[in-house]
Amino acid sequence: MRFFFRSRQFKIILAVAAALIAVSVAFAVIGGRMSPQADIIGTVTAPFRSLAAKISGGISEFVSIYTEGEKLSLENAELESEIAELREQLADYEQAKSENEFYKNYLEIKDNNPSFQFAAATLISRDKEDPYMGFVINKGRVNGIEANDPVITEAGLVGYVSQTGLTTSKVVTVLSAELTAGVLDNRTNDSGILSGTAELAGEGLTKFYNLSRSCNIAVGDYVVTSGEGIFPSGLLIGTIKSIGSDKYNTSIYANIEPFVDFSEIKGVMVITDFEGQGGLMPDSGE
Repeated sequence: MRFFFRSRQFKIILAVAAALIAVSVAFAVIGGRMSPQADIIGTVTAPFRSLAAKISGGISEFVSIYTEGEKLSLENAELESEIAELREQLADYEQAKSENEFYKNYLEIKDNNPSFQFAAATLISRDKEDPYMGFVINKGRVNGIEANDPVITEAGLVGYVSQTGLTTSKVVTVLSAELTAGVLDNRTNDSGILSGTAELAGEGLTKFYNLSRSCNIAVGDYVVTSGEGIFPSGLLIGTIKSIGSDKYNTSIYANIEPFVDFSEIKGVMVITDFEGQGGLMPDSGE
C-alpha cells in the first residue's frame, strides 16, 4: 500500500487537485479585488470554488484513509510476526514436553536395570519393501551405537541394530526371521526361542517355539527375554495369542502379538550397554 503514493495515478490526482486549488485561489483573489458591482463574476465562479473545495477535501480524506491503511498494514505485519513467534515458542514447548514424557517413560526401566545405558533415537525412514517393518534411526557409531545393540520403546522390545553407519543405524524388528532371541513365559518360566516368519509378520505376529510338550503356557501370558543372546533379561515382548503343535517335531509353539505397535514408532531407545552384554543370538534350531 505504501507504494501507492509513488504511483502514476496518485501523481495525476495530486496534479488535478493542485490545479483546482490554484483556480479556486485565483478566483478568490480576483473576486476580492473586484468591486461590489462585479458580484456576477463571484456568482459564476462560486460553483468552481465549491467544486475545488470538495475535491480538495476529498483528496485530503483519500490521503488520510490510505495513510491510516498503511499504518494498519504495518500493525498487522507486526501482529503476524508476534503470532509467528508465539507459534514457534509453542512448538518448542510441545517438543520439550514430548521429550520429557519420552524420557519419563524409561525411568522405571532404568530404575529396574541400573546397568542399562541408553541412547535416544528417532525413526527417519522405513523400508517399504521390508515385510518385517524394519527402519532406520538417526543415530550411529558416533553416538556409541553398535551392531546387535537392543532397541526398545516404553512398551517393550522393538528389535536390535543390525547395521551401523556414522550417524544412522538400521533396526531389525522382532517380527523378522533375522532375529532369534531366547525368551520365556513370564508366568511359568517355560523357555523357548522367538523368531518371525513373513506369514506371521503380515498379521503383526511373531513366533515363540521349541517349547516342551510338558510346558504350561496359556493364551494371554506375557513373553519376555530370558537373557540368552544379545538381549538383557526381562524385556517385555508381547502376549500369547494362540498355541499349536509343531507338525515336524514334538514341540509346542505359540504365536505372539508384540506390545510395540511398529506402525506408530517415532522414537526409540537403544541400549548401548548393560551387564552381561556381548552374547550371540541363539541358534534357531530350524
